[in-house]
Amino acid sequence: MELKTARLTILIDPGKKQAFEELCRTQDMTPSQVVRRLIRDFMEQQEALAPRRAPARKPAATRRAR
Repeated sequence: MELKTARLTILIDPGKKQAFEELCRTQDMTPSQVVRRLIRDFMEQQEALAPRRAPARKPAATRRAR
């Protein structure tokens, strides 16, 4: 588990927020726990797809001159 945390701010309509919070309560989880799990699952899914993608290139400003 990471020792430091960072804040992520999202905008969502009030009705969805309330429904999400209620659903989280039924699962005995906080909204933060659910969002962290969603992010972790998404990142793992993308890593599994990574070999099929072309490697990301560094921005020109950070590339070394040859």
